[in-house]
Amino acid sequence: MTGSPDGSTGAPPPGGRPALARRLGTGDAVVLGLGSMLGAGVFVVFGPAARAAGSALLLGLGVAAAVAYANATASAQLAAQYPTSGGTYVYGRERLGPWWGFVAGWGFVVGKTASLAAMAMTFAAYVVPAAWQRPAAVGAVVALAAIGYRGVTRTARATGVLVAVVLAVLGAVVVAGLLGGPAVAAGAATGAGGGWYGVLQAAGLLFFAFAGYARVATLGEEVRDPARTIPRAIGIALGLATGVYLLVGATLLAALGPRALAGSTEPLVDAVVASGWVWAVPLVRVAAAAAALGALLALLAGVGRTTLAMARTGDLPGWLAAVHPVHRTPHHAELAVAAAVVLLVATVDLRGVIGFSSFGVLVYYLVANLAAATQDGAHRRSPRVLQVLGAVGCTVLAATLPLAAVLTGLAILAVGVGTRALGSARR
Repeated sequence: MTGSPDGSTGAPPPGGRPALARRLGTGDAVVLGLGSMLGAGVFVVFGPAARAAGSALLLGLGVAAAVAYANATASAQLAAQYPTSGGTYVYGRERLGPWWGFVAGWGFVVGKTASLAAMAMTFAAYVVPAAWQRPAAVGAVVALAAIGYRGVTRTARATGVLVAVVLAVLGAVVVAGLLGGPAVAAGAATGAGGGWYGVLQAAGLLFFAFAGYARVATLGEEVRDPARTIPRAIGIALGLATGVYLLVGATLLAALGPRALAGSTEPLVDAVVASGWVWAVPLVRVAAAAAALGALLALLAGVGRTTLAMARTGDLPGWLAAVHPVHRTPHHAELAVAAAVVLLVATVDLRGVIGFSSFGVLVYYLVANLAAATQDGAHRRSPRVLQVLGAVGCTVLAATLPLAAVLTGLAILAVGVGTRALGSARR
């Protein structure tokens, strides 16, 4: 892979291929991380989580945040040593071997491509009638792919605008919940039982909303001073998102109560209505659309960079490793990912893939923790026990996801591993 023998520098990729340009600072990286986390998930994931955990929803959120923190320290530590595109795909290959990297990269690319289609349809559902949703979703993917094609700094600027809109409206939802009248307090009095299994299942679902913090690591080849910038950006983005989720989760429980929250498909809309702020419903819908676009934009960049890394090593077709001579973006990879998303949007509705996506991401971070646990003292930034806890947490949360999500995730991984094995045998 790229880098010096110890992986500590960002040398050009092997085979004479051009590297991407280092244009992102800490602020840009934080914005991209927040854009990935504060996506459509925050507008929909609290309902399924409340069905699993009931009134213990916030405990599930705390478990998800703790596992995310352990994973973040692993990703930051690895990114400082291997500042190149690809994230855990690269780390798994370098520290554990090619098969480990492939499992992480395959699960990420396939799972997140499905998530991209789901986010595009979620965006369309908020802005146009049902008959126009597929064309609107396709148009959104094409427009955002065009932004990403022209450079990562344009991606960061556009994501920053969308994140600002989302944070402003989430703040309004919290204020509405705090100012809610007696009806709101009465709604909070009714509860639903969860149990430890429900808490863990809720944590696995809520992890879906945290998974974007390491998107910064997949862009490691485009960050200035990566050994310093990536760990800082990951920590800041994760801390900000955790605070936002805690405020929003507590507000939803107070405004709706666990039973109503569990039955809600639009919990933030229902919360402002319950608080008497009916006039804010259009704002919440606009924010949900903006959040979906922000996550789409940041995730298109992340999946494109992981695809680039897999193509450089032969795990995906070599033409996907091309770098645009002017914009210095992985233009073939980004166009291929966008085309796959457009095909999915045009043919199937994947808005129910939260569980499957969470499974793929948990496997991805399991590999990250195992890889970070092998790093020596010269590159160690956090105690090894954090990686052990992160690996155990990822395994437990993946195992307690809904059975359909686990089986689908295992099937997707099996298809990828089998295909790679056949290709290796032919070679």
